[in-house]
Amino acid sequence: MRAPPSSPGCLGSWQDLHMAEQGGTGQEAEGAVRGVPGTRGEGFTAPGEEVAEAWAELVATARRTVADGLVVGTSGNVSVRVGDTVLVTPSGVPYDRLTPADVTGVDLEGRQVLGTLVPTSELPLHLAVYRTTDARAVVHTHAVHATAVSTLVDELPAIHYMTAALGGPVRVAAYATYGTPELAGNTLRALDGRTGCLMRNHGTLTHGAGLDQAYDRTAQLEWMCRVWLTASSVPGLAPALLSREQLAEAGERLRGYGQRG
Repeated sequence: MRAPPSSPGCLGSWQDLHMAEQGGTGQEAEGAVRGVPGTRGEGFTAPGEEVAEAWAELVATARRTVADGLVVGTSGNVSVRVGDTVLVTPSGVPYDRLTPADVTGVDLEGRQVLGTLVPTSELPLHLAVYRTTDARAVVHTHAVHATAVSTLVDELPAIHYMTAALGGPVRVAAYATYGTPELAGNTLRALDGRTGCLMRNHGTLTHGAGLDQAYDRTAQLEWMCRVWLTASSVPGLAPALLSREQLAEAGERLRGYGQRG
């Protein structure tokens, strides 16, 4: 995974930020990144380079959900899988305050193996997705239009051909209290054969082969919800919807979309 470039409001390289925080030399920072999973502050030792880069990308993605209006405050959460470790946003910590030393990770059973900050309350949801799909990244948001749609229908109507990019019409998972196994189970059922779903009176969840893809699917889902709500609000008219055949044709074309190699 690639780390995002250094810029104000965005993580740069793990080593650069760690060195700046510790006020140390390059040699000290280099020694730190050879360590093992540890904690923030005194005695902190850094994870390996792959985990450090993945954490930097995760934080940048979490901050993007706020900047793009998909979450408010610390609502929503982001995770990425590196081997058998799942890095997750910690519970209740504003994303703009996260540093390289805040890396938070668990194994696939939920046991914390990196950091001391409490993982997101939606950890059972994220782990359920990783255990049952080939997901490498998960993004959960409380996007406004998507959440509104989740209160109105059991499935987002096929308002646009990008529905095919999520595997077909987007289902709405039945409501359950956040952070519970019941919510995880409901969401997995809604995700069957899909890479994204809505969560009743709650928000969205998408997954992908990486953070970029998972995030793009979240943004696309929110846009489709906004389009459907806008079209449905015109008095006396109902939006035209795509047929199953039209979605299948779009899905075939989307498989060859983009650059090759």
